[in-house]
Amino acid sequence: MAGLYADDFVERLKQGARSLLGEWGLSPDAEVTLLNLSENATFLARDGSTAEPIVLRVHRPDYHTEAEIRSELEWIEALRREDVVTTPPPLPRQGGERIAAFDQDGETRHVVAFALAPGREPPADHSLEPGFERLGAISARLHDHVQRWERPAGFVRKTWRFETMLGDKPLWGDWRAALGLAAEGKAVLEKTAAVLEKKLAAYGEGEDRFGLVHADLRLANLLVEGDRTTVIDFDDCGFSWFVYDFAAAISFIEEEPFIPALADAWVRGYRTVAPLGEEHVTMIPTFIMLRRMLLTAWIASHSETETAQELGTGYTDGTVRLAEDYLSKNGA
Repeated sequence: MAGLYADDFVERLKQGARSLLGEWGLSPDAEVTLLNLSENATFLARDGSTAEPIVLRVHRPDYHTEAEIRSELEWIEALRREDVVTTPPPLPRQGGERIAAFDQDGETRHVVAFALAPGREPPADHSLEPGFERLGAISARLHDHVQRWERPAGFVRKTWRFETMLGDKPLWGDWRAALGLAAEGKAVLEKTAAVLEKKLAAYGEGEDRFGLVHADLRLANLLVEGDRTTVIDFDDCGFSWFVYDFAAAISFIEEEPFIPALADAWVRGYRTVAPLGEEHVTMIPTFIMLRRMLLTAWIASHSETETAQELGTGYTDGTVRLAEDYLSKNGA
């Protein structure tokens, strides 16, 4: 792999994670293998002397502060206490703290650990429909919880709104840098961004539609075992629109012909737990387009990752196609 996550760099991350194994009661000789590279690097640690493996997440520098990481873990623990969603527990270190760190090339790399959750990522095909009905109910429980939950003092997470997604302060980079974006496509996306900004401003950020959300319920963060869905990776949780959680759930498969059926299933499931008026449902295409442009920016700014390298310029081309369709239906 090239770029930031070149093989030698990943090996140094692994060694940094290995140096902290004792913090979670594992032997320094435990087997450590790479699970995933995205915003962060996650490793699986197996120790023959303990019963259960653990997952170590090594955070990317200059993304989340320690306070933001702590806030994420606080929300996860609140969700687990109230049995809102099935999600693996954050694992405390030997002294009770949940966040460790090591120094790499003068940068602090924060590390947290979780129990390994059972299940498999669901396949991206028509069989998703029942799972998306369950996911709609899960989303509604999450949204209901955050409207009741009194956040602890010092709780801080990023806010995902137009300005921080596609505007002047983009958290994941500028969509204009999209891989292979030609002038014609850029003009289409400029027009699309303007329509999105206008629609989102009109929709607003009232308490019935905007709050703390998972923000990354994509298939890779769902582990299915029978009828049970486990939600993992709250690393991008933050303040945004509740319906955005559906758009995030179809990340990277937005052009599949079964997406409308998944949207219908998600809404059905949601309504078994909480009301979801048509005002919100009609915004789903807007949030899908918003997420798609955000991911297009992410791929450009994270071109060293396996996901970005697999999708490449073809994903940008698809974004332009989706934008043209969106404009034809939502704003000339």
